[in-house]
Amino acid sequence: MSTGLLDTPTNRKLAEYKAAEIEKDILYERFDESLAKYKPASSLSTVTPVTPIQKPKPQLNELWEKYSEFKKPQVSPSTFAKDFTKHRNHIAKLPTRSLDEASAIRDYLLANLTPDAAKRCLTQLKACCNWAMEEGLIEANPFAAMKIKTPKGATEEQDVNPFTKEERDLIIRTFAGDRYYSHYTHYVRFLFFTGCRPSEAIALKWKHITNSVVQFRESVVVSEDGLVLKEGLKTQRKRDFPINSELKAILDEIKPEETSPETLIFSSPKGKFIDHHNFSNRAWKAILAKCSIPYRKSYQTRHTFISLCVESHINSTAIGRWTGTSAKMIDNHYGATNFTNLRPPELS
Repeated sequence: MSTGLLDTPTNRKLAEYKAAEIEKDILYERFDESLAKYKPASSLSTVTPVTPIQKPKPQLNELWEKYSEFKKPQVSPSTFAKDFTKHRNHIAKLPTRSLDEASAIRDYLLANLTPDAAKRCLTQLKACCNWAMEEGLIEANPFAAMKIKTPKGATEEQDVNPFTKEERDLIIRTFAGDRYYSHYTHYVRFLFFTGCRPSEAIALKWKHITNSVVQFRESVVVSEDGLVLKEGLKTQRKRDFPINSELKAILDEIKPEETSPETLIFSSPKGKFIDHHNFSNRAWKAILAKCSIPYRKSYQTRHTFISLCVESHINSTAIGRWTGTSAKMIDNHYGATNFTNLRPPELS
């Protein structure tokens, strides 16, 4: 006897209840041998069991579009522009978008992306399908049990390979003397002498400079509409950086005689936000090559500042407050990073 129902957890419960009813009727000697009592109402009028019309399952790309719209107001513009667009592009290149072929999708990601990128994409597909289940769009998440293992690597914050003081000063001098990239000299000096993140420096306006501190309150991030200003910083809402005589001299040299509080301190040659990605790929690479210094990412300006503070025996909690990181991170990743500047003590 067919129930005429889809094979789902809920319908299996209904079938169990019907079986229990039949057992009970047998026990009390009231079993209906014609089975009419136990058949679904729709099956009493026909010999053929009724097969419900099954709705076609949504494709992965359809679910991703709906999930993206749901998440858009909840994530930063840069996250949506970079990550969600990137995963949409990965989905567009899949050999199949059918949820019934989830294993083929995972295998394609592993074959065509780095292990780290494949893992990130699979994680997002899981999240998308979990949301689709909650919304009643699908009955099960085919990616739920899938895992991709990746070798552990350092993040940008942990990849500490700082410059020496001599390398730092050579880079700044070379920027200042370059016919193409001298415009960025003050920007590079500021990064080296504050250890701030590029996104924080690019967002600075003259209203953020007081007599005693630099007030980091905003950051510039990548969005669907290009570079935009965002309230708050990467890991905190705000941060103040004390202005010493060295930094005061840099700011005094930069500041024009007449300026508005809303004027950017550092800008592109056209007066817009500096695109740090383009700066790194062009100006930074060119200047390091000109200096004959082995290439390191421009983020090493931050690591250089923190490492030099550590070498000067500055308290790690203070350094952490200046740069927006934790004392634990500094102790774990910056202690004695620049070995060329250190010598073991005389022990005799």
